[in-house]
Amino acid sequence: MPDMPRPLPPAILFDLDDTILSFATLADAAWKHVVDSYVSQLPGVTADALLPVVLERRDWYWSDPERHRRGRLGIDDAYGEIVRQAFGIVGVAAPEVAGRMAEEYGVVRGKGIRPFPGAVDTLTALGDRGVKLALVTNGDRKTQRGKIDDHDLARFFDCIVVEGEFGIGKPNDEVYVYAMETLGVGPNETWMVGDNFEWEVVAPKRLGLTAIWVDSRAEGLPASPSVMPDRIIRSITELI
Repeated sequence: MPDMPRPLPPAILFDLDDTILSFATLADAAWKHVVDSYVSQLPGVTADALLPVVLERRDWYWSDPERHRRGRLGIDDAYGEIVRQAFGIVGVAAPEVAGRMAEEYGVVRGKGIRPFPGAVDTLTALGDRGVKLALVTNGDRKTQRGKIDDHDLARFFDCIVVEGEFGIGKPNDEVYVYAMETLGVGPNETWMVGDNFEWEVVAPKRLGLTAIWVDSRAEGLPASPSVMPDRIIRSITELI
């Protein structure tokens, strides 16, 4: 007998990066590309010496919630700060090269972003089955709207909430509440689906939503989580 369709809620709120679009997996390769491209302009510095420092500064930068918020709302400045700090650690003063390198990283990273396999088909299928969909994404307006437009994603959603447009982002309660009110649903009718544990599990569960955590990189649960997701998936294709 054919498989029965999975039960679905009246509404789903989706994250964008690393949920619908492959994003974080591109970062290391993009940084390697720009380091290899620009290291010849840095006398006495090798790619093998610079790349680990860039990646360490990258991880440091995004590890702090307030820096993360500031950086995602000014992404070009964030990339520039990462490169300048790395240059300082390896002992090179080349601000113009740092600026060009950071700009090139943003271009390379952007060109590599693609929907995960099956993601677009999944959104289509959910819409065909009558599920109301909202996209709730953190980041500045230009960057996030660019991704949405580049991959023709707006057509799938009844509501799109971009942090840089709305004025606040996840995990603020108002973001989820606004999306649900726009869709005309309550927490007990809504799933939140995304890869960020704080934004897509902890905060939504506090409001009474069902939290579906997308562990796309198979990293496993964080140590001693304060709450548990209602379900863990590797890909949104598993929703249907």
